[in-house]
Amino acid sequence: MSTEPEPSIWTILSVLRWTTSYFVSRGIDSPRTTAELLLTRALYLDKIDLYLRFDQPLQPAELSTFRALIKRRIAGEPTAYILGTKSFWNQDLIVTPDVLIPRPETEHLVEAARRYLQSTGDGRDRAVLDLGTGTGAVVLALAAEVSRHRFFATDRSLRALAIARTNARRNHIDADVHFICGHWFQALGSDRPIFDLVVSNPPYIPSGEIENLPPEIRQHEPRNALDGGPDGLSAVREILSQAPFHLRAGGSLMLEIGAGQHRTVQSIIRQVGKYGCPEFVKDYSGHKRVLQVTVADAPGHGCGFNAN
Repeated sequence: MSTEPEPSIWTILSVLRWTTSYFVSRGIDSPRTTAELLLTRALYLDKIDLYLRFDQPLQPAELSTFRALIKRRIAGEPTAYILGTKSFWNQDLIVTPDVLIPRPETEHLVEAARRYLQSTGDGRDRAVLDLGTGTGAVVLALAAEVSRHRFFATDRSLRALAIARTNARRNHIDADVHFICGHWFQALGSDRPIFDLVVSNPPYIPSGEIENLPPEIRQHEPRNALDGGPDGLSAVREILSQAPFHLRAGGSLMLEIGAGQHRTVQSIIRQVGKYGCPEFVKDYSGHKRVLQVTVADAPGHGCGFNAN
């Protein structure tokens, strides 16, 4: 239980203090932030308003609503699903259990793709494809940052695509992104090298490790967005093998991968034989998190590296 005594009058500040202590005692991550987010939802306030009105008493109905949210979080439901939204790259995205909750690590993929698009100084519009878009987090962040290019996004889930379209409208980018239903490149219907950049955050967790994930992930987030097959790289292999048929010569593929997977990914690239030497972007923990690889300009110009 919480180590905070229950006050005679529940104000915004006292309820925050008690809930934070309670979350700490129950092992909830980011206890203070979680308490603040749930209270903003219960009271329909912005976060800053909590502190502008810290001595405001809560009404019984407000307390009841807040207690219900606390119970859902204690039961393991992710905060983002309780709130129904998640911030990513300065955008507010709708999230439901039909889509993976966007992670901070994925911002490294957005940043790498943004740098690539901003470095193309010839004035030509680029065609960008986001595979397995989910919430639309990656493609919408890119469309907001470098809007002069043409953006496309695929997902095999109609429910996920509906959420992505809603997020596009919500962030006023719906006219800039074309959404297509289908599995990876199959959604396109043909093998044509029309894209300059392909990005994806595919599932990359080995099947045998799913049950070791925290309950709030394995019990609530969509398994098909997590499970990457026996070694975690089934989707990565499929994308790497097919991307050369859809990328223009010199076009780039960028993938988010799991920690420690870069050596196996290098081996896959060598086996495909149609790419130049890969580069990797490290995340905040120093893991090689984002793969960037370019389609070779001509046969035989691939990278003859050793995995190290």
